Amino acid sequence: MDEPHICVTCGAQFPAAPAPPSSCPICEDERQYVGHDGQRWTTLGALRRDRRNAVHPIATSLTTIRTEPSFAIGQCAHLIETPAGNLLWNCVNLIDDETVRAVEERGGLTAIAVSHPHFFTGVADWSRAFGGVPVFIHAADREWVTRPDPAIRFWDGETTAPLSGSGLTLIRFRHFADRPQWSVNARVAQRRRARRRGDRPFRQNASATQPWRIWRTGSVGSARAEAVNLPPMTADLIRLLPFDHPHDGWPDGIVAVDARDAIRRSATC
Repeated sequence: MDEPHICVTCGAQFPAAPAPPSSCPICEDERQYVGHDGQRWTTLGALRRDRRNAVHPIATSLTTIRTEPSFAIGQCAHLIETPAGNLLWNCVNLIDDETVRAVEERGGLTAIAVSHPHFFTGVADWSRAFGGVPVFIHAADREWVTRPDPAIRFWDGETTAPLSGSGLTLIRFRHFADRPQWSVNARVAQRRRARRRGDRPFRQNASATQPWRIWRTGSVGSARAEAVNLPPMTADLIRLLPFDHPHDGWPDGIVAVDARDAIRRSATC
């Protein structure tokens, strides 16, 4: 039986077929890159043979899920637990019985929401593993969905609530002012604390030749010509969102102390 094809470089999934596509539109976009070895493909079955998901709680009602050894651009997902059900914020390609059990032990999964195409990855397989839960993707990113699925729900506007009564809000941002979407962020208010997740708060450094950190415990970015082109920061995050501890879509991407001022200082550098 044919399996969906997965781009080794970025993690984008494509429909099952005898042969993979000739190229990956995510990698060919200027915000991504094609690897030095050219376009390469794998499958979920192959990932299951030599990788596993590490599931770690990182805060109250917040668990990170990342694939080890790292795959694609090293993206991870966050399981957010709420009284109205659990939301998987962003996604990884690998889903297996061990991961399903770990999520079920934390209350299961009610919905999935994704910030931008680098995290569409395995949303179809994850949805099916949990009974066909809905997958929320902003309508402006419709053209970037490389593996369509009936579970995907495209939403419009600036905000939406994926789980009624959960305290979760999806907020639309843009990676580039003159390019299609590519960024949605999630906020969850718990105990008068709000957390913001996504990859929006990056700053670009055109002279960098290696990845660098914005903050001491913050997000990792890279501006190498062949690497992901990260957008300049704006004041939108600070102006629009109350938050204490922002997490991004990669391991250890958290500003644990004085987050708002740290982001404000980074934006002015």
